[in-house]
Amino acid sequence: MSSTKTGTSLRIASVNVNGVRAAFRNGMGAWLDEREVDILALQEVRAATSDLENLLGDEWDILHDAATAKGRAGVALASRNKASIHRVTLGADDFDSAGRWLEADYEVGGKVVTVVSTYVHSGEAGTPKQVEKYKFLDAMIERLPRLMEHNPLSVVVGDLNVGHRTLDIKNWKGNVKRAGFLPEERAYFDRFLGAEGDPDYNAGAGFGFVDIGRRAAGEVEGPYTWWSARGQAFDNNTGWRIDYQLATPELAAKVTDYTVDRAASYAERWSDHAPVVVDYSI
Repeated sequence: MSSTKTGTSLRIASVNVNGVRAAFRNGMGAWLDEREVDILALQEVRAATSDLENLLGDEWDILHDAATAKGRAGVALASRNKASIHRVTLGADDFDSAGRWLEADYEVGGKVVTVVSTYVHSGEAGTPKQVEKYKFLDAMIERLPRLMEHNPLSVVVGDLNVGHRTLDIKNWKGNVKRAGFLPEERAYFDRFLGAEGDPDYNAGAGFGFVDIGRRAAGEVEGPYTWWSARGQAFDNNTGWRIDYQLATPELAAKVTDYTVDRAASYAERWSDHAPVVVDYSI
C-alpha cells in the first residue's frame, strides 16, 4: 500500500482467471507486473495453493479456499501485507460453499479493510444447478448485513454471475429466461443495492451496498467484464457485466478510480473475464 497526501492508496483488483495456470501461460503475469495491485482477488482458480505460490512468488501473502471437487471453482486473496484474520464459512452447516467465499481483514493506513473474494454459481435455469445458485444467494442475503456490521470498510468482489440491470447485458432481451439474468436472480441484487427506479438505488437502498462499477460508469451500457466465446462477442463488445466490487457506503466514498482492464484484442486475452480494478484512498 502506498502513502498519499490524502491517506493510504489501496488498489484492489478482482478477476475470474478461468484457471490460474492457463491465465499465467497466456499473459496474466505481465498484466500483474504492470498494475501495482495491493490486494488481488481471484475466482475460478482451479489449482492448488502451491500452484498459486509458484506463480505469484514470495512477495505475495496468499489465502486460498479450494472447492470440494478438485479442479472446480476456487477463490483466493493475495496481498502485499498479511491478512490479520480470514474466514471461509458461508451459509448453513450442510451447505457446501467451499471454493466460493473467502473474506479477510487487512490493516491499511491504521484502519481495517475487509475484502471478500466470491464466485457465485453460474446456474442453469430449471436444473439443480440453479437450486444451488439460489442457496448461495440466500446465504449472501444472510451474510451481507452482518458483514456491514462487522466492518464499515468492507467490499465484496468477484464473479457474481448475475447482471443486475438491462444496462449490464448487451443483448438482455434475449436472455431474460437464461441463468445470469433471471428476474429471480436480479431480485437478490435489488436487496443488495436497491431496485432500478428506487430514488435511493445504489445510494443506501437495500442493504446499503454500493455497486462501484455502476456508480463510476453512470447510466450507460456496460462496461462489460465477460464475453461469450461464441461468434465474435468480444470483438463486437457483446458482453455481460457480472464481475463486481460491492462496497459499504463508507468505503465506496473513498473510491478514486475504477477500471475494467479489457484486453486490447481477442488474441491478447488471458481469461474470458476482464479484471475489475478499483483504487481506494483509505
